[in-house]
Amino acid sequence: MKWLLVAIIVAATTASDFLQSRELKRSIGDWSSLWRSGWLAVAVACLAVSFFAFLKLLSMEDLSFAAPATAATYVTETVVARAALKERVGGRRWAGALLVAAGVALVARPGT
Repeated sequence: MKWLLVAIIVAATTASDFLQSRELKRSIGDWSSLWRSGWLAVAVACLAVSFFAFLKLLSMEDLSFAAPATAATYVTETVVARAALKERVGGRRWAGALLVAAGVALVARPGT
């Protein structure tokens, strides 16, 4: 159950951040158009899902597990930024994402 919650948190947070970034880049200078497409509302809903899943995870697990495990969003967001938003991601950012992934793997080890 805890890994399902981690997956929900990571997916919902990544989706929310992607949608926010895409919509804000699309509507530069025209703040009134932000809510017209509805995608920003979907981003807010994804953030709410992430928040409540995190609360549930905290009710089951220690913060010392929950916070590092959900840091996997840094990895998924880097991949999404490169693939979907066509952002340039340099070597330092990839290295940082890989270090975060290594940290998540360490936290995920059974018996810790």
